[in-house]
Amino acid sequence: MTRAAPTTLRPASAKEVRDAVLDTPGRLAISGAGTARRWAGRPAEPDATIDLSGLSGVITHNPGDMTVSVHAGTPVRELQEQLAEHGQRLALDAARIDRGATVGGLVATADAGPSALVYGGMRDLVIGTTTVLADGTMVRSGGHVIKNVAGYDMAKLMHGSYGTFGPLVEVVLRLHPAPKATACIAIDGPVDAAAGHVQRLMASPLEPIAAEWVSGDPGTLLVRLEGGVDTLPVRTGRLLELLGDGAREIGPEGWARHAALTGGTPGQPDPAQVTVAAGPAGTSATAVAGAGIADPAGSGAADPAAGAVVRIGCAPARLAPLLAGLPATAVTAGLATGVATVTVPGAAVAEVHEAVAAAGGTSVLRDRPDALDAPAWGPAPSALALLKAVKTQLDPEARFAAGRFDPWM
Repeated sequence: MTRAAPTTLRPASAKEVRDAVLDTPGRLAISGAGTARRWAGRPAEPDATIDLSGLSGVITHNPGDMTVSVHAGTPVRELQEQLAEHGQRLALDAARIDRGATVGGLVATADAGPSALVYGGMRDLVIGTTTVLADGTMVRSGGHVIKNVAGYDMAKLMHGSYGTFGPLVEVVLRLHPAPKATACIAIDGPVDAAAGHVQRLMASPLEPIAAEWVSGDPGTLLVRLEGGVDTLPVRTGRLLELLGDGAREIGPEGWARHAALTGGTPGQPDPAQVTVAAGPAGTSATAVAGAGIADPAGSGAADPAAGAVVRIGCAPARLAPLLAGLPATAVTAGLATGVATVTVPGAAVAEVHEAVAAAGGTSVLRDRPDALDAPAWGPAPSALALLKAVKTQLDPEARFAAGRFDPWM
């Protein structure tokens, strides 16, 4: 018997989302811009898909309180454009924002970018959520007042849930002022040398916004600063002195080229890229012409010939030694945050999960070839029983996002 193609529902309001959940039997998938559709476990075939891309736009913006509430399907790129008119921003720079990633999608996947070093990830920027549960209950937690902690745990629970507890329909976010000026410094070297630079940098008063090492021959450390127009040049000069010989200023446009690579469309490389030779420990990379910045493999799309993309996280002090032991072909590493994105051969995914777990970290697949049968997650967490209990309470018939946490549940 041939299975009918799943129905796609496109609600345009929170009420329509609730109606879709109540009126549609069986398993439900939740989608937005689709920029993370290949992340985590492979979704089981749903009976219907709730497409939240039409649930978009700002609901309320309070510039004085520096908060904004938005529909969950709002593309972050569009939100940033509106906030910029008020000299404000959502201090999040996840790579896939430039590909249309939505606010709800970034919360659901716990995605963040290099500036999480200072501003944190979505769990730190979200101060309220509204979620539709399997029984149609509309659960609202938090609000525009940052100190209000009512329901805060529910908002955190949705962070990294991959839709398994239900669809987010509204999100309230804290904002930050847009920077007056930015600068970027680069210095070449292998990951262990870069880790030493970052250790000294974090002990200094220079307050970097981001510090990322990208693999290459031998690799490049990028450090981003933000500040006032008059004060930033002084801090930039001190950073050059701290990093020593080989450090060079590449300007905000250098960081922009790096961000463009991490957020580029899969299969459509930037025409300014040129291939460079393999680096140490089997790493290889792509350099941006004229800037000497390596390809961070952060686009989230795995070339079948290259293998799989895995996101890993561990204590910052353990990250460089961990990376040195992985069979990675490309790496982007936040050496101060302990978060890295690596491309590895498909056959090595399980090995990577085990190595990360042994270092006390966590890992999840970000992409893989369709034919690759590899575990999406590492060893089950000690809190798995609690996770299953929460899932049973909120979604007793396991209707939402089946397969995302396979094989855990």
